[in-house]
Amino acid sequence: MSTPSSIPAAAQTAATEHCGRDLVLTEVTDRRGSTVWKAAGHKGTAALKVGRGDGADISAREAAALVALKADYFVGGGVTHGTAWLLTDWLEGPSTWEVFAPIRAGATDREQALAAAADLCAAVAGLHAAGWVHADLQPSHGIHTATGVELIDLAWAWRPGWDQGDAFNGGMTHLLSPELAAAIVTGDKPVVVTPAADVYALAGVIWACATGRWPLAYEAAGIDPKAATPHDLRRHIATGRIPVTADRPWPALQDVLLPVLLDAPANRPTASELGESLGMRAASPLRHRAVP
Repeated sequence: MSTPSSIPAAAQTAATEHCGRDLVLTEVTDRRGSTVWKAAGHKGTAALKVGRGDGADISAREAAALVALKADYFVGGGVTHGTAWLLTDWLEGPSTWEVFAPIRAGATDREQALAAAADLCAAVAGLHAAGWVHADLQPSHGIHTATGVELIDLAWAWRPGWDQGDAFNGGMTHLLSPELAAAIVTGDKPVVVTPAADVYALAGVIWACATGRWPLAYEAAGIDPKAATPHDLRRHIATGRIPVTADRPWPALQDVLLPVLLDAPANRPTASELGESLGMRAASPLRHRAVP
């Protein structure tokens, strides 16, 4: 298979050395200046991410964060003529969103989903214990491998003193805590992302995975999320006046998540405490929804 011209030679060499001969590259995603390929050879598989333009800074930032975090699955990275790349082991396993797919389809056996939610919380708690925050938790950013949850897409991972750059806008807008949205709206840098803001996003991720919709009831606040710009949504979220959706298809789970989404930052549980609470909950019926 020919190598796409957008892949630097150094990245191609690293992928071949790691995966082995007869390398096959299969494009997985291509968005916002970054392309991800699955690289497969006779020795194994890897994920190769290449960033161009604005995506180059983001890919380089992610590689630096993985190095600083000493991530086991990081293989290498570099920058060539303004194009950044990073290579990681291919993480075998479903994302949290995928684990919850049967629940969104109406399954009544919730034990696996609850365990997955608790495992995701434990992974975030581990990151926080190391002094970092993810700062961009999303339903697909936790991969449930045979040995535990690995957090991916760490381009915006941050700790005090870490160069945040100028492009950070809080990650997924629909999962922004009110205080983080307010900090971003002011435009002051760096934006201090706290573990409490990460826990808010974590609760929102689990809510979305379980119900198929974002937690905030924009329509109840007179907001059309499809018509509003991300900046507009951040301004609305910063007020703290958008209610959480009243739909409660899984009360036992949502009753744990709801206080996290409504309480002040100082009153939110830690990621570890949230995981412990989820692990103790029983299941109840759930109806299907789709994230807008």
